[in-house]
Amino acid sequence: MTDRWVAVLSGGLSHERDVSLRSGRRLSAALRTAGVTVSEWDADGSLLDRVREHRPDAVVIALHGGQGENGSIQSVLEMLDLPFVGTDSHACRRAWDKPSAKADLAAAGIATPDWIVLPHSTFRELGARAVLDAMVERLGLPMMLKPDQGGSALGAQVVRDAADLPAAMVGCLAYGDTVLAEKFIDGVEVAIAVIDGPDGPEALPAVEIVPESGVYDYTARYTAGLTDFHAPARVGAETSAALAELAVTAHRRLGLRDVSRTDAIVAPDGTVYFLEVNSSPGLTETSLLPMAVETDGRSLGDIYASLIERAVERTAG
Repeated sequence: MTDRWVAVLSGGLSHERDVSLRSGRRLSAALRTAGVTVSEWDADGSLLDRVREHRPDAVVIALHGGQGENGSIQSVLEMLDLPFVGTDSHACRRAWDKPSAKADLAAAGIATPDWIVLPHSTFRELGARAVLDAMVERLGLPMMLKPDQGGSALGAQVVRDAADLPAAMVGCLAYGDTVLAEKFIDGVEVAIAVIDGPDGPEALPAVEIVPESGVYDYTARYTAGLTDFHAPARVGAETSAALAELAVTAHRRLGLRDVSRTDAIVAPDGTVYFLEVNSSPGLTETSLLPMAVETDGRSLGDIYASLIERAVERTAG
């Protein structure tokens, strides 16, 4: 594995550019430690010319947000027949749309908070106040608002008072044209990473998330010291097994590949609720996948070096 040359793609033009650059730097350092030769490339207008002139053995996607998770960069790499670590373009599109992923898993019998999806135009055409009142009547308070697509909790807010709902809606719609409103589940928030291995997808130890503010928003995710993490999560053996099963089910059901991260809530009664899945998990110093890898006694560089080999073999086959 030490003779591979790979390009780590990071940056891009999404709202999550800075996070992606941090992920790319950390992943590149980990791969170099594992003996892989790495070039760090920004996903910009020079990418295609660079690939044509200097074709790497494989690409590792460390992009977050639309370009890295909605299937677009994956489609380009598939078009170039270039091996890459990560989910294929079709499955990326399915997982990127949060309501679609929730509906797919709900159909498989997976518990997920009740939800409503409303485009911005609905509020204009039917009257914002009437629609907001109907949302509260259906879901109750507190309520979770998030863009139907996107990551890093950008635009996500917990609304506990109806008077705060209009402003929260405006904030959410700043990151997308459609809002996903969910019934808020007050419980233990966890994240479960899944890695594809020789015997299929394997869940790593769940990481428990305890934000100082009570909400795991963008600031809490990427500012050191604002969130406490417990790896493994303090949930007991039975619940840990249920979380692992949930994450592997989501990985398989949505057709994800190589690596994914499922976010979930454990309710006080022990019910495990699926929230969303990420096909390009963060790899920064405060990200959850590296914590799970370390807790499992493994090396991030070695795991990704193995995934690179799988990608090369997959394309060659």
